[in-house]
Amino acid sequence: MKTLSSNGLPLPFTPDLFAPLRDSTDLYGRPDALRERLASDGYLYLRGVLDRAEVLRLRGAYFSLFDPAYLAPGTTPEEGVFSGRVPDGLPPHGMPGHPAHAFVRSRTFREFVGSPVLAKLAEAALGGSAELLPRRILRHFHRGAHRASRAHVDLDYLDAGSDRLVTMWIPGGDCPLEAGALVYLEGSHTLRADEYAPLRATSDRPHDRRPITHDLELLATRLGRRWLWADFSAGDVMVHVPRMVHASVDTATDAMRLSVDIRFLPAGAAADPRWLRAWSADDGA
Repeated sequence: MKTLSSNGLPLPFTPDLFAPLRDSTDLYGRPDALRERLASDGYLYLRGVLDRAEVLRLRGAYFSLFDPAYLAPGTTPEEGVFSGRVPDGLPPHGMPGHPAHAFVRSRTFREFVGSPVLAKLAEAALGGSAELLPRRILRHFHRGAHRASRAHVDLDYLDAGSDRLVTMWIPGGDCPLEAGALVYLEGSHTLRADEYAPLRATSDRPHDRRPITHDLELLATRLGRRWLWADFSAGDVMVHVPRMVHASVDTATDAMRLSVDIRFLPAGAAADPRWLRAWSADDGA
């Protein structure tokens, strides 16, 4: 039996805890069908929406900003293979001075997230004109760190604005499950908040009431739902609604996990003011 982990806690890869994501690629280009599927499942798994080469160029541009010692000898920034050593003096991820902080403010990143393909997909998902929120997040994990996204719903982080929004999660390269892929709790967009609220007592971040828990096995077992997964490829896009419970597993591959999180609102909808400025890991949002 394969065992994964999330934030250092074991997570057995068993049929009672995991099931495949439903692929909605065949609905791409059919807005009504996409909205119907999004409402029923809480997510859309779309393969090959973006040009693979463009995604890999973004990956290479980002990892080229690091000290070469961060990458394994004989590999390229586009491959993003961890050397096993974090360069001395590297600030925490996403903080001022870290490459991610500068990269989300770069023209390269702005052009990537401003792709007409993503805008059109957002319009299809929302059923009309859509606006991209300025706070756009770049996540990056390497093996051995035992760090991952805790189980949460996005609305707990954007609760000062309209709940009519969609999130897009874009892997910045090939991202099989073991690389730290995102996982979704089956049918969780239909849950009431009070159904999972008691699990917040098990969080490893008691000072922050927004994450539900870092214990993904406990959450799935208590709620009787499975984690939905896929082996993602560069070019794939996930879309999900703000009440969908999701998390990620720890990165266990040599290739580092890179991903982009962006959010769209219907044009003119009230936006959470915390999301109207560029992302920084210390901005408290």
